[in-house]
Amino acid sequence: MTLQEDKARPAADPGPESAPTAARPAKAKGRGRRVALVVGLAVALPVLVLVAAGSGQVDIPPGQVLGSVLHRLGLPFGDLPTAAQGENALWIVRIPRVLMAAVTGAALGCAGALMQGVFGNPLAEPGVIGVSSGAAVGAAAVITFGLNALGGWTIVTAAFVCGLLTTLAVYAMSRSNGRTEVVTLLLTGIAVNAVAGAALGLLMFLSSNDALRSITSWQLGSLAGATWDSVYVVGPIAIAGCVVALALARRLDLLALGERTARHLGVNVERLRFTGIVVIALLTSAAVAFSGIISFVGLVIPHLIRMAVGPGHRVLLPASALGGACLLVVADLVARTAVPYQELPLGVLTAVVGGPFFFWLLRRTRARSGGWG
Repeated sequence: MTLQEDKARPAADPGPESAPTAARPAKAKGRGRRVALVVGLAVALPVLVLVAAGSGQVDIPPGQVLGSVLHRLGLPFGDLPTAAQGENALWIVRIPRVLMAAVTGAALGCAGALMQGVFGNPLAEPGVIGVSSGAAVGAAAVITFGLNALGGWTIVTAAFVCGLLTTLAVYAMSRSNGRTEVVTLLLTGIAVNAVAGAALGLLMFLSSNDALRSITSWQLGSLAGATWDSVYVVGPIAIAGCVVALALARRLDLLALGERTARHLGVNVERLRFTGIVVIALLTSAAVAFSGIISFVGLVIPHLIRMAVGPGHRVLLPASALGGACLLVVADLVARTAVPYQELPLGVLTAVVGGPFFFWLLRRTRARSGGWG
């Protein structure tokens, strides 16, 4: 073989093993980042719970809060609260409220991530399909007409049932020829939200001054009325909803490739979409029934998580639940401690953060031509 022939001969093919070898470090790095995020949020949540439970008009150090919890669990470790009425403040007021903030935030964060996966749109939010507006109409109707069939649970039950029924109505009205188009579902949700807003305005017009203040307070969102009973109701719903959502993770990943591709890969898109919407409605209705309307948690947290670790739902869903829990624990802590002897509306705080973020998100999504970010 001549020198010219040797130079002209193409370089040896590196073989198919070269590309996977080069891709392994990047894949391992991505997996490590996902694990680090989930572990970090899982560690941060109990720390935030201990800090939030000890903060307030009667300050209790986190170590004493932990000691009190351990003693309640039958483990004689750590110091008990030394502040006057500290034990009562913890177990009657603080801990139920902080736990309620955690489960509500987890429900809203998971519902938001599931909503965005079902609709294939990072700008989707649980309120779009009428859950919050339906719950608000149910609560306002009870307050306006003075209904009290279930005692203290009447408002909560009405809000939960109306939120769930409104969502199912939106889904039913958006179906055509046995299928549900995403655009039709979104537009139907917008229309139903408008009708619910009109109904809410009419109820407020018919309300007395006391009822009007109660409706307004409920709409602004608050966890001031959280009790152990409310935790026992919302907690299991939030856990069950998150478990079902995680079971849908693989099919949601396939749906992200497109409906036609997902169908070819064996996904029943209609069943997946219906199941997802029911889970979203249950999670959101349970959350807002006790806390009132809390905006933007289901929008902000899933998108931030997606930006950090990518769109894979096996990580996105649990991380969004943990992130939502952390956010709402912190927001509730600020709401009840920022102004002495006053409590800021929780929904207002989340909107103050979520509104500018939503505007930035719109600008960013438009600049990237509608990408996931």
